[in-house]
Amino acid sequence: MSLRHAYFFADVFNAYKVKLMHSSEMRIANPENTPVASETDILSELLPLKGAKVLELGCGKAEKTRFVSQNAASVLALEVDKVQLAKNQAIHDLPNVRFEYGGAENIPAANASFDIVLMFKSLHHVPVDQMDTAFSEIRRVLKPGGIIYISEPVYAGDLNEIIRLFNNEKIVREAAFEAEKKAVLSGRLKLLQQQFFLQPVVFENFDQFAEQAINVTHANHRLSPEILREVRSKFEQHMTEEGAHFVMPMRVDLLQA
Repeated sequence: MSLRHAYFFADVFNAYKVKLMHSSEMRIANPENTPVASETDILSELLPLKGAKVLELGCGKAEKTRFVSQNAASVLALEVDKVQLAKNQAIHDLPNVRFEYGGAENIPAANASFDIVLMFKSLHHVPVDQMDTAFSEIRRVLKPGGIIYISEPVYAGDLNEIIRLFNNEKIVREAAFEAEKKAVLSGRLKLLQQQFFLQPVVFENFDQFAEQAINVTHANHRLSPEILREVRSKFEQHMTEEGAHFVMPMRVDLLQA
């Protein structure tokens, strides 16, 4: 990052009055009341995307990629799910986005290539024994003063209670959080801010939930008939005429190289 960009990032964070934090202050969850907000609102508030060179790790269906590309100069969006990657590479209306295969533990990019690195609910999908390597890689490809934005679901809430019946992520989410703290304690990254919020999630019916949470190509959820019945039963307790409405507790960790 040039000196001009470094000053730019500093000015933005001063404008938002971001409080520098220590690793000992990091929290995996927030028991206090948190605001209801969309991820894009949080993203827009916290990050200076205008003109930035962005790396997204684990872009999934490229929903956030599309939003980020509206302001970023360029986006390299990596995905390890080859089925989803093929679909993403068929997208032709995002000229400043490049979709490639790659994971956080082995980023196909040169040193100091990016102003911002993004991870939307993807850190806990990195193999646990590769999480330290992933943070070293992220630090390597970030420009000095560059920012990493990590959003992770908090292990709580009604939706989590349903999903954990077939995909219990408690251990991997805790491991991801510990890897973050280690990256800060080691001096590889500096903690700037944590932001907690409740993300609204709506499903029209159980079939839509199954498509988005069970029958996903990046996982191999083979539910027994008994588990599927239990999942359906718990889900349908939340059904209304307008669909099933949830709020997902989320945590955003903002770090700096």
